[in-house]
Amino acid sequence: MKKFHTWLTVILMTVGMGFLAPGPASATTSYCGLVWGSLEKSNHDMSTASVTNVRTGQHYCFDRMVVDLNGPVEGYTVRYVPAVAQDGSGFEVPLRGSAFLQVTVNAPSYGTNYEPTYRPVTKEELSNVSGYQTFRQVASAGSFEGYTSIGLGVRARLPFRVFTLDGPGSGSRMVVDVAHFW
Repeated sequence: MKKFHTWLTVILMTVGMGFLAPGPASATTSYCGLVWGSLEKSNHDMSTASVTNVRTGQHYCFDRMVVDLNGPVEGYTVRYVPAVAQDGSGFEVPLRGSAFLQVTVNAPSYGTNYEPTYRPVTKEELSNVSGYQTFRQVASAGSFEGYTSIGLGVRARLPFRVFTLDGPGSGSRMVVDVAHFW
C-alpha cells in the first residue's frame, strides 16, 4: 500500500508542476491540418486552352475558386498584391476585402478568332460569395495577350494553395483554395 501512495504522490506532483499540461503552440501548428503559405505560387508555361467559366464553393476549412478551361491548364500566377490591376491598362480593380489575390491564368478568355469563350454576366461579381467565410468578392481583371486575370478579395491575408485538375472531358480546372484561418 505504501508503494501505491508513493506512486500516486509522484503522479500528482508531476501534474502539479505542469509536466503533463499542454505546451505552447509551435510554429508548425496549422488550421484544419493545412500547411499552406501565403507566398506566390506560379507555373510559367503558356496554355493553348481558353477560360470558359469561374465558379466558387465553400468548404469546412477553406473557400474555393475554380477556373474552368476547355483544354489543359498549363500556367498560372497567384499572389497577394496591394491592389489588383487590370490586364492591359493597369487600372486598379476595386475589390471588397482586406487583402487581395491577383489570379492570372496563362490562357485567354477568347478563342483563336478572338470570339469570347467566357462571358460573365457582371465583371464585378463573377460569383456570388455573400456569406462565405473568407471570400469577399471575385471580379474580372480582364483578358489581354493570352492571359486572363481575376481579382479575389479576401477577409485577410490567409494561406492558400493552387493546383490543377484534369477533366471533365478534354477540359481542365485551376483551383485556388484560401483557408479560413492560419
